[in-house]
Amino acid sequence: MIGLGLLIIRIVLGLTFVGHGAQKLFGWFGGYGIKGTGGYFSSIGMKHGTFMAIVAGLSELIGGLLFAAGFLTPLAALLIVITMLVAVEKVHNKHGFWVTSGGYEYNLLIIAVAIGVAIMGPGIYAIDALVFG
Repeated sequence: MIGLGLLIIRIVLGLTFVGHGAQKLFGWFGGYGIKGTGGYFSSIGMKHGTFMAIVAGLSELIGGLLFAAGFLTPLAALLIVITMLVAVEKVHNKHGFWVTSGGYEYNLLIIAVAIGVAIMGPGIYAIDALVFG
């Protein structure tokens, strides 16, 4: 049953990140694409906003795909955690904890789940289990 629980967590979190990456890279799912996201990143003081939009989008897309599949799970978790830490630092931290005020509550939950799965392992229903035993 633990393997099934981990599969559900990985799929939901991973595919959510795939969606966020697609928003940044392609403008799908109501996103702004590279140009719009890059402009936003520049407006909040990030240097090279367009480049950083590509990096963030690829980190979310690739990290999400790997996490959902349970493949290279520690790397997938790292991509997710780094993206969330940047979001906390650049956007959410100044608003406090609660998401209702724009705070980092949601980001912290994502970080905790990604690190927790990386520590426990992705479970038996994962590519890592097939490849690495």
